[in-house]
Amino acid sequence: MSYTLLHIDSSPLADRSISRKLTQKLVNELKEKHPDHRLITHDFGNTPLPHLSAEVVGAFFTPDSQRNPSQEEALKVSDQLVKEFLSADVIVIGAPMWNLGIPSSLKAWIDHLVRAGKTFQYTPTGVKGLVPEGKKIIIVSSRGGIYTQGPAMAMDHQETYLKTIFNFLGITDISFIRAEGVSMGEAAKEEALKTANSQLNEVLQTA
Repeated sequence: MSYTLLHIDSSPLADRSISRKLTQKLVNELKEKHPDHRLITHDFGNTPLPHLSAEVVGAFFTPDSQRNPSQEEALKVSDQLVKEFLSADVIVIGAPMWNLGIPSSLKAWIDHLVRAGKTFQYTPTGVKGLVPEGKKIIIVSSRGGIYTQGPAMAMDHQETYLKTIFNFLGITDISFIRAEGVSMGEAAKEEALKTANSQLNEVLQTA
């Protein structure tokens, strides 16, 4: 059985990025575990997507049969990203916390994915996700401080947003591999990486 793995990185920090090191380790383990895999990789930290324009948004809300050639061209990037997303069995996302949220490069990718009639729809009883069941998302989250407990919990607009937006599309199998407190000294960083690697090994059991 084929196994499609979609790997997204969003940190621009290259070799200094903790989330990148962890996503690469996870992807390598998944590739070894699934020799028949198909890998799709995007490095949006180094090669950002264009943010949504008026033309792209207008094309989103124009019925397929009514789009002009310019709108069809404007949708090519988004259509390809949606196709990749829907085809993937497992999606690995490197998501560092930036200013209490996510990098704009990652938000741009999400904005291209969240499309009415493609990945979700509005119904008389509310929103319905259109992503097929069985898809797993693994989010590698790196954070300078501690946001899972204590007074900073209310400031977490990174993991809370990511979980909410993917739930919105109908995905409930979401795991976090978390390295937090990495800017709080070398000892804290070492402990954060130890914890993250332990979580990574746990996630591999079911991925």
